[in-house]
Parts: sequence; structure tokens; C-alpha cells
Amino acid sequence: MIKRSYMTFIMCLVLLAAVLVSGCTGSDDTANEETQQEVAEDVTPAPEETVVDDSTFTNSIGMEFVKVPAGDFLMGAPEEEKYSDRAERPVHEVTIGKDFYIGVYEVTQDQWVKVMGENPSYFTGDGDLPVEKVSWADANQFIGILNSMEGTETYRLPTEAEWEYAARAGTETAFCFGDDTSMLVDYGWYDANSEDKTWPVGMKDANPWGLYDVYGNVAEWTQDEYHSNYYKAPTDGSEWTGGVSGTRVFRGGSWHNADIDCRSAVRDSIGQGSRVEYIGFRVVKDI
Repeated sequence: MIKRSYMTFIMCLVLLAAVLVSGCTGSDDTANEETQQEVAEDVTPAPEETVVDDSTFTNSIGMEFVKVPAGDFLMGAPEEEKYSDRAERPVHEVTIGKDFYIGVYEVTQDQWVKVMGENPSYFTGDGDLPVEKVSWADANQFIGILNSMEGTETYRLPTEAEWEYAARAGTETAFCFGDDTSMLVDYGWYDANSEDKTWPVGMKDANPWGLYDVYGNVAEWTQDEYHSNYYKAPTDGSEWTGGVSGTRVFRGGSWHNADIDCRSAVRDSIGQGSRVEYIGFRVVKDI
């Protein structure tokens, strides 16, 4: 009897210990779960990174710009390029050291009026026609007022090198689309399709970097003075001064030019005070 009672007593103690251990373990598990939940609630997720697309820009008067990436290119035309001439040589490497914005379109008559208050153009009737009959000095006056309106000093005319770099858009052929002049009809207004007038900007295909009317419609002023060739030309894309005094380079050909005069490398000049119905301009914005 004593042994049986003793064994019963021992078994009771074992059962009691098991119950106590089970209770403690359950409490710890519950505590751990509560602690983990509190930690999880205290963790604030990291904010998502905001990606800003600065590849394009539109200013207060609706002028649209596209970013041109820095890079190297071969400026000018080799002797084997059909219809090229000595003014486009020697071909030389130019480094554009910084990104910049350039107008997607030539400056329009509506945009000119918003800044200058009147329209000097010969061809009128649609505000999206490119402004023309503006001198190099007039274009710079427009840019000066635009800078004041925008509270900046970053608008300017492109240098000759920047203009060609943007027009070529990474290509080395006569045109941004190749060497076949028959394709120009898809990209520009020139003597074969213009009907002897300008056309609203952006009606033809853009070049690979998104620029319209780089060939034809109106030719475009650049900042540079004219030199008869590229010997001693700057290789950093900067403005080239010290050329023929009082003359400035214009690029791209116009509505009255033949296809061969609209090539990427073609360059011409005129007095900086000249106002003719075949020259307008495109604006650059420094970044």
C-alpha cells in the first residue's frame, strides 16, 4: 500500500510539472508573437525612389525642348560625300562636353509674338509657321527678352557645332536618314515640295533625336561668325569667333533650296543684320 501510494504521488508530481512547463512555454510563445508584431508595426517602409524624366522641357510660352546628350562626333563632310565642298572640310572630331536642351521645333510666329509683340514674317496665316525675316541680332534680342521672362540666362542660339551635332543625331551620312536624297521629302520642305513657301513646324518626320524641320522650311541662325573652312576650328563645340566680321553662319537649308543644299554638313553665311524670308532660328537652353 505504501509503495502504491508513493508511486501514485510521484505520478501526480510528474503530471503537475508537465502542466506547469506547458503553461510557461505557451506564455513565452505568446510574448514572442506580440513582440514580433510590435516590431513589424514599428518598421516604416522606405519611400519609393522618385524618377524625374528630364529628357524634355516646355517653357512658359510653350516652346518644347529635348535633351541632347554630351558626346563626340565628326563635323563636316568628307570629299567622297556627293556635292560636298571645301567649306565643309576638314572633317574633324568635336567633343560636346555637356548635355543641353534644343528646341524640338523652329521658333514659331506665335511664340515670337508672345515675346516681341509683333510678327515680322513674310509668310503668315498660321501661328505655327516658323518666324522668318528676323536678323541674327533680332533673334538674340528675342532670346534676351525670353531669358528675362523666364528668370534665367540659359537660353541662346546654338553654336554651329551644336547645330550639326543635333541635326546628325549620331549619324555620319549626308542626312540623318542616310544618303538617298529622295527620302528628304519625308523630312523637310525644300524646293521640290514646298510650293515656294514655309509650312507649319512639325509636319514632317523627326530626326532620331526628335527634332523637326532641321532640313528645309527655314534655314537657322547659329551663333558663330563665318570661316571659309574648318582649319583651326574649335574642337569643344564652342562658339567660333574671329571670322568674317559681321557675318553669321546659318544652317539646314530652306523652302527654296535644292535637296543637296539641305545636307547636315552644309553651311552658309549672311550679314548678321539681314532679314530674309528663308532664315529663322532654333533655340538652345543650357542645363
